Amino acid sequence: MAEDGRGRQPKYLRIATALKDAIASGEYGPGDRLPGESDLMSTYGVARMTARQAFGVLVSEGLVEARKGAGVFVREFRVGIRRRGVQRLAVEVWGAGGSIWAADGKGHDPVVEFLGVTDEPAPDAVAAALGLSDGALATVRRRRFTLDGKPVLMATSYLDAALAAGTPITEPDSGPGGIYARLAELGRGPARFREEVRSRMPSSEEADRLGLAAGTPVILISRTAFAADGGVVEVNQMVLDAAAYVLEYDFDAS
Repeated sequence: MAEDGRGRQPKYLRIATALKDAIASGEYGPGDRLPGESDLMSTYGVARMTARQAFGVLVSEGLVEARKGAGVFVREFRVGIRRRGVQRLAVEVWGAGGSIWAADGKGHDPVVEFLGVTDEPAPDAVAAALGLSDGALATVRRRRFTLDGKPVLMATSYLDAALAAGTPITEPDSGPGGIYARLAELGRGPARFREEVRSRMPSSEEADRLGLAAGTPVILISRTAFAADGGVVEVNQMVLDAAAYVLEYDFDAS
């Protein structure tokens, strides 16, 4: 039999590999409880610390989650939100007074938690995109979005404070259609969007605010909204729970 290299692995990695194989084969499905530490100690003849290290590998890879007092369970990937990146931003949605977020959460209970609006200096890259002069402030709107009671997204919008001053953009409830409809009323409605998407592991603050289990990555989306003349009217930086989202982009080839 060909040597697969596992014999040279530390014991905890061999155990972790065996558990991953069992998950991949369907022996343990989403939501199933894995054997406990004592079971692994007995089966593989290892110390408790070795069993814990094996579970730690699976947790760090996002395959399982440890529930205090209950055990280790295969993580369930539940598609709560199908984020249609093109259709959701169409003027037919916000221009008609609709909510982009409500469109994402159809069939569920979407809630927006307003975390505050302030005028403050923007990060250098955001200030440059908005064309802010030295010392000029941005109006910053922060929100957290929940689906069926579970936080799934945090968003921070940056706009030129001089443009937003005295408008509902500076209020907790910016009105039907949100800030894009208000920008349109000012003659600066979005005509084009650009989104940049990447991913990483969350900071401790992000994990806390989104209630993320260990090993859950986040999706980062930076959206830039352009007016018809090409000027940037908003930069929106979002942090998404990767276990809650599918990002869908549907567009013509022409």
